[in-house]
Amino acid sequence: MHEPHREHRLAADQPPASTLFEKIWRQHLIVPGDHSLLAIDRIFLHERTGSIALRGLRERGQPVRNRAQVFCTIDHIVDTRPGRGDDTPVPNGRDFIRQTRAAAHEAGIRLFDVTDPDQGIVHVISPELALALPGLTIVCPDSHTCTQGGIGALAWGIGSTEAEHALATGTLRLKKPQTLRVSFDGALSTAVGAKDLCLLLISRHGAAGGSGKVIEFAGSAVRALEIEARLTLCNMATEFSAVSGLIAPDDRTFEYLCERRFAPRGTLWDMALEQWRRLPSDADAVFDQEIRIDSGDLAPMITWGTSPQHAIRVTDRVPDAEHSGSSREAHARALAYMRVAPGEPMTSLRIDAAFIGSCTNGRIADLRSAARILDGRHVAPGVYALCVPGSSAVKRQAEAEGLDRVFKSAGFEWRDAGCSLCFYAGGEDLGLGKRVVSSTNRNFEGRQGPGTRTHIASPATVAASAVRGHIADARTLAP
Repeated sequence: MHEPHREHRLAADQPPASTLFEKIWRQHLIVPGDHSLLAIDRIFLHERTGSIALRGLRERGQPVRNRAQVFCTIDHIVDTRPGRGDDTPVPNGRDFIRQTRAAAHEAGIRLFDVTDPDQGIVHVISPELALALPGLTIVCPDSHTCTQGGIGALAWGIGSTEAEHALATGTLRLKKPQTLRVSFDGALSTAVGAKDLCLLLISRHGAAGGSGKVIEFAGSAVRALEIEARLTLCNMATEFSAVSGLIAPDDRTFEYLCERRFAPRGTLWDMALEQWRRLPSDADAVFDQEIRIDSGDLAPMITWGTSPQHAIRVTDRVPDAEHSGSSREAHARALAYMRVAPGEPMTSLRIDAAFIGSCTNGRIADLRSAARILDGRHVAPGVYALCVPGSSAVKRQAEAEGLDRVFKSAGFEWRDAGCSLCFYAGGEDLGLGKRVVSSTNRNFEGRQGPGTRTHIASPATVAASAVRGHIADARTLAP
């Protein structure tokens, strides 16, 4: 019988071209099926959900299968005002903190407690400590776990019951998501960054545009982003309703991770690097869907309504129903809650408060961006402004660089690390009916307190707005 041509035999032996997601999926697949069983490399917990998962495990008499892969931090309910302890303005918050501490100690897992020098928001400390690494599977009972995709990890949010299963078995069942590549091309201009890319994408394709998919962010604009900006981009994949967001690891990633606390060392680093370099999507890999966006003329973005998809350029006017991307009912409700009117210039809206922080924009690069705007300036009269670093390490670095002095001289309150006023849990809030410009990720009704009207934007836009006293274009103040 005639032997097949050699090239045909080789082609048959080679795996098909794969995306970054498919490579990670294949490496962690234990049992395929409609809902496949995957191996989980890292499990993160925080005090708002961690004690629930750990208590459920204890009540069933099951130990944590692999304590070395589980990490817990106190971030959501902790008081961020200086001199803090276990007391917190959140009702019953002290109980959450103490129960989580006790459960973590009993389970024998690593806890970043209130006074730990590595304490901070879970999605900030995991990459800065190199607990998140390229190619890992990472889960946490928190919707913004997808942040870790900026490192090249497959990370997604889960519920407390799923967390119990992952803690007990080191595995989880997951229906294989479809893939979506979002490519941003074009050099970003001054005072425009990853937050603006997120808001542009969601405004154009809707808050449900990534539903059921894992997004790979690509393109020249993404490749040019520093790692902390990539983390911001992946953080808001959940606002696009995606399962997760990913960016292929490259030399920037490896330089960022090298020598960090939990990064591999020596020969292990060399072995890891060899594996990580194989992760990026193959040149001829096929995605289920593609979106391409020219970001070369992108301007600073800000939300006008009560969904991240209600985003426009900061220099634009509030849209009418026809151009809002929402139903007439949703548009009318958003206008009423935010007390804005179609045709109203965004820059005409006076603000009461400005917030810089969160797992979206609480890293050192974010604080530097805001400080460049604030240096030598002061917030406008009547504006309450505060900055909450995303981790204790970020706070120390900012203070070493003198950024804290810039913020305080400008009239900002300087806090300890934590989630703080990113979300309202019954403690502190920004005030009934107050209009706030915030570097956080959600502008839902009541997100920062009952009746609070939140406009989400980049740290630079928040800083510029605080100085002007109304929503402002950071490009007018950029050095």
